[in-house]
Amino acid sequence: MNIIKLNAIDSTNLYLKKLAKEMKLENYTVAVARHQTAGRGQMGTSWVSESNKNLTFSLLCRFNNLKVEGQFYISMAVALAVIDVLKKNVKNSLHIKWPNDILADGYKISGILIESVLKKSFVSQSIIGIGLNVNQQIFPTNIGKVSSLKLLSGTEFKTDELLIDLIKTLTLFLEYVNCQKYNELSKLYYKNLYKFNEPAMFEDAKGIQFLGKITGVSQDGRLVVAFKNKTSRKFNLKEIKFVGS
Repeated sequence: MNIIKLNAIDSTNLYLKKLAKEMKLENYTVAVARHQTAGRGQMGTSWVSESNKNLTFSLLCRFNNLKVEGQFYISMAVALAVIDVLKKNVKNSLHIKWPNDILADGYKISGILIESVLKKSFVSQSIIGIGLNVNQQIFPTNIGKVSSLKLLSGTEFKTDELLIDLIKTLTLFLEYVNCQKYNELSKLYYKNLYKFNEPAMFEDAKGIQFLGKITGVSQDGRLVVAFKNKTSRKFNLKEIKFVGS
């Protein structure tokens, strides 16, 4: 297990991506930082994390024969791995909010950013960045509903132990992708997907609100929402959100 520990860095994803270009890294190499000065989330958003309180790390994973159109299975595997570890540590209701935010009792506790390298029609490797709120208790009010393991449980956690468990569990679930166990991944993902097959109010990019029901995720990672008239539509990230989120 190759773990690179950093005191402070702009972004562990950027660091590991640069390092992978400079040298041949062992599969599942991890870069973990005590503090990120420019942590990133999906679609250019930022990840806010108090120094020495949380886990901010990135993992390099190589794939065998994973076609570009199947790369959302990486998101499924990573989100499921995080959920699996959290279930061992807290008793709260845990869900994956599409595409791969982790919610505990409706509060965001973890975010995932995956950046892949494509070679022709295949994914050769991915840099998987994970931010997990562990012992932080105060968060900026402008970032929405956010929580941490300590706030949920009242317990102080050892981040090093959590990291080792996460790496081992990520390795196991990412092997589902390499072994092409896509049906198993999908079933587990939908079992843990927030508001799956439940009526919910949504808002699109134009601000129009509507009632719909999540019926799945397309192979290219778009959210499939069904309407009352039995039609359905696929949405990309930032094209849809839950009302009130």
